[in-house]
Amino acid sequence: MKALWIATLLCAVPLTCMSEVLLIDAVADEQKSSVPRPRNGDTMTEVEHRFGAPRTKHSPVGDPPITRWDYDEFSVYFEYDKVLTAVLKRKKHSASQ
Repeated sequence: MKALWIATLLCAVPLTCMSEVLLIDAVADEQKSSVPRPRNGDTMTEVEHRFGAPRTKHSPVGDPPITRWDYDEFSVYFEYDKVLTAVLKRKKHSASQ
């Protein structure tokens, strides 16, 4: 009985690891999209000039201050007034897909 339990446990572990890798790959593929977004190092002024006013501006958090601006297709993260990264929003899939 103990051997059966161990065999079951060992079979489950690789499946868990594989699903995490697939999710990471899916996110990475989405980030390679052709959707235009700010470049690292752009200033807040440059981003607002190029993409318009964000839908939401979140207050800075932490030290150094990190600010997030939300647009329809992506979010932009700033350290002080410089872009750290711009991340595409994930598409929501219905349960039937």
